[in-house]
Amino acid sequence: MSGKKSKGKSSTGSGTIALNKRARFEYELEEKFEAGLVLEGWEVKSLREGRGQITDAYVLLKDGEAWLLGARIDALKSASTHVVADPQRTRKLLLNAREIARIFAAVQQKGRACVATALYWKGNRIKLEIALGVGKKQHDKRDTLKDADWKRQQARLMKAHN
Repeated sequence: MSGKKSKGKSSTGSGTIALNKRARFEYELEEKFEAGLVLEGWEVKSLREGRGQITDAYVLLKDGEAWLLGARIDALKSASTHVVADPQRTRKLLLNAREIARIFAAVQQKGRACVATALYWKGNRIKLEIALGVGKKQHDKRDTLKDADWKRQQARLMKAHN
């Protein structure tokens, strides 16, 4: 044996760091974009350990730039001893001007929002998937839950039948 250890990008084995399932429930997602993130060193180390959370994250457009608000990246105990770590700081998103203009035009319409849906590794870089969404009404959310229950029940029936 060579004695070399395999390097994994995350503890889960896939490239996904965090998902925002709540966004899929709260919004009817339409157009998706991939954005880079401006991060500090301690944040990258924390994300390698899977300590990121984007449940309440959304995108704010200001002065022709996109910013991520509400995302939480907890600092590791061993890292960032000399840096004051703010887990919920505002982080800049890296998008091109056409994408920012398209998002800005869409968000200006009533009932539309831009939310973070997934945080993942792409090569050695961390990317954020953001999506334009229209807020669901209460009856739409009930329909979503009903559909999910029916799909689970179908899977159980098929498993029992086979």
